[in-house]
Amino acid sequence: MGGLELARADEEWYNYPHSMTTMQGAARGENDDRPVSLKTLAAYLGVSPATVSLVVNNAPGAKSIPPKTRDRVLAAAKKFNYKANFLARSLRTRQSFTVGVIVPEFSEGYFTMVMNGIEEHLLEAGYLHFVVSHQGRPDLIDGYPRLLTERAVDGFILVNTLLREPLEVPVVSISGHRKMRGVTNIMLDHDHSATLALRHLYDLGHRDIAFMKGQPHALDSESRWQSIKAIAEKIGIRMRPELCVHIQTNSWSPQLGYPVVKDLLAAHRDFTAIFCFNDIAAIGAIRAIVDAGLRCPQDISVVGFDDISSAAFTTPSLTTIRQPLHRMGDMAAQLLLKRIQNPKEAYPDSVVFEPELIVRESTAPPSKIVAAAKSPRRRKA
Repeated sequence: MGGLELARADEEWYNYPHSMTTMQGAARGENDDRPVSLKTLAAYLGVSPATVSLVVNNAPGAKSIPPKTRDRVLAAAKKFNYKANFLARSLRTRQSFTVGVIVPEFSEGYFTMVMNGIEEHLLEAGYLHFVVSHQGRPDLIDGYPRLLTERAVDGFILVNTLLREPLEVPVVSISGHRKMRGVTNIMLDHDHSATLALRHLYDLGHRDIAFMKGQPHALDSESRWQSIKAIAEKIGIRMRPELCVHIQTNSWSPQLGYPVVKDLLAAHRDFTAIFCFNDIAAIGAIRAIVDAGLRCPQDISVVGFDDISSAAFTTPSLTTIRQPLHRMGDMAAQLLLKRIQNPKEAYPDSVVFEPELIVRESTAPPSKIVAAAKSPRRRKA
């Protein structure tokens, strides 16, 4: 939306006979309850109404205006208590300047880092957002898009959430992994992720590796698992079924990975490394290893996924596959606003980000001592 449209939208709301006399009186401190119009403020400053509109609305075009001019406009707007009229602009453009963000859950780690990227871009662009979590419930996954559409959101950002039906507004999905009409997918290259993690462990000397698959409702889970299987076969790593564990429950804490690794260690100890579904689960896995009387990485190396902020501060610090979560959130917001503001322009079906291997303390060559790696004997009844 251009500055001229913003100016007209603001001006339509203020149909008052303002004059320079009103501005001069306000400047002298005289009381005048009549609102100051965009056109009058522009005349007072000696700039165009479009310039004032761009600055006070913090529109993208405002960056092309010299900083001194922007400062003058903002100072005058504050002095004369001028506020851009959101309702008038919304009515004229038929936009609410609000988007809906639908996520599985609110938790430290993945969600926080993605949302930081989304929020920063939306705030800079002058958009508000509703954030709702569905906890994997089908009724909420179906219901939230309808509820937010009734509240006139201009578009949606979905985080690890799959739509069941197409929407009539622009949609950008982070880790959606399914083509759907009207949806742009922001994705990670999972083949490259699996290659980085498994090649790292293989080059260290690990051959007996345990694998952790994510929860069924996590959209990344199946895509990542298929990539792991393909890359393991390509590298020459045998995925033994008894060393593959699947997370079934949802948790926002390291409890996610603790019980499955605890049960694995109770049955098998003939593996020297484990590739976990995410960092939260990896932190729980490390605790399970320690509670079993083993050491990480001396006895069992651990690789996580995401590189959440706490990964560098665990003991040992976590080797992990870094997703550029902040950049992915920022890109999702950027693409959504571009589609909202330019609905007739072509848009990409997908944008793929590259992962990065972050090597820290939780991985090392396997120990030469194999006694501790033998499976425990079962007691006779």
